Amino acid sequence: MSALQHPVATPRGRRRGRGSVRRGRTRDGWLFISPAVVLLGLFLALPVVMAAWVSVSDWRGVGSPFSSQVGYVGLDNYRSILTGGTLAQRDFGTALRNNAYYVLLVVPLQTALALGLAVLVNAKVLRGRGFFRTAFYFPSVTSSVAITVLWLFLFSTTGAVNQALGWIGIAGPNWFQDPSGVLHSLLGLVGVDEAPGLLADHTALGVSWWDWLAGPSVAMTALVLLAAFTTSGTFMLLFIAALNTIGEELDEAARMDGASAWQRFRHVTLPMLRPTLFTVLTLGLIGTWQVFDQIYVGTQGGPAKTTVTPAYLSYNTAFVGQNWGQGAAIAFILFAIIVALTLLQRAVLGGAPDAPDRPRRLPRLPRLPRLRRPPGRTPPGAPPAPSDTGATTTDHGEDPR
Repeated sequence: MSALQHPVATPRGRRRGRGSVRRGRTRDGWLFISPAVVLLGLFLALPVVMAAWVSVSDWRGVGSPFSSQVGYVGLDNYRSILTGGTLAQRDFGTALRNNAYYVLLVVPLQTALALGLAVLVNAKVLRGRGFFRTAFYFPSVTSSVAITVLWLFLFSTTGAVNQALGWIGIAGPNWFQDPSGVLHSLLGLVGVDEAPGLLADHTALGVSWWDWLAGPSVAMTALVLLAAFTTSGTFMLLFIAALNTIGEELDEAARMDGASAWQRFRHVTLPMLRPTLFTVLTLGLIGTWQVFDQIYVGTQGGPAKTTVTPAYLSYNTAFVGQNWGQGAAIAFILFAIIVALTLLQRAVLGGAPDAPDRPRRLPRLPRLPRLRRPPGRTPPGAPPAPSDTGATTTDHGEDPR
């Protein structure tokens, strides 16, 4: 008698079926993202490779950089920027000094301002929170060129800022035409007008130590305020999103424990914002080292090169000075600086803050002694324990049960 037998799926067959499904999904995924990969490779990866070759060649901007007429010069473009005491080295050192002060002022200022605005707008007692969120975010979506032109009018000699300072008896400077360093100006108030011999005789990247300590120029200070005004709205939204993920029970528990508003913010809210704070600081660090459009529209590096940044110097060297090798080399040095500072910031903040912490093993609690029932006492609802002498009877000889 023949029986109808169905094929039984073996474990190997099931694994083979799962593997084919997984390969099919992988193939479909690559098929969907292939247009984006092609575009990124064409407009991002290929230009980076071309720029890397230009930085080690003598290409002058005519013809293809991969033609046979273009020669390989090795690291000569990098040496002319970093060593030798040339004008290119001094310009690069000046650009690094200007950008370093710009970063040191903008990143803390915009982070603190964005966090303060987020806490203020997220307060439940504030009416019209949607209006204030839009108003604070509006400068971030406005054209940077338009904002820079507006800033030129506000900080001109007869602008609104100097008029407001005049109301309180302060004569405002000619903001975008004053190359004096803020720190040098403060030292001049206490009688230090000349550089000490030690600071004047030693240099770094072609710039004396005294000039490194000049601080940001007055023109750069106006650009610092411009950056804080235009970028705080974007980071405010990130902080608002993070604040909305914090449970209200934490704040209520801290309030019940007697914590003040500042203590709740410092010990409860701020630690919960650590991943967002890391993101804001990283984005701010990268953005401030790449500042270009405000410099190009507002000052073009002046006055006296006190607002030149590496990004603007790379553009000016390549497109204006037609020294494409040095311009590309400046761009790659700037890229290395950004990567190094980002890794340093990550190390200072203790690694990836968004990674979940390992669960800590709770301490083992001591075992409580087992409670024993006193003899002769019966818990409520439990039947009475049988007596060793037999059933309990009443005075009349009747069983109570």
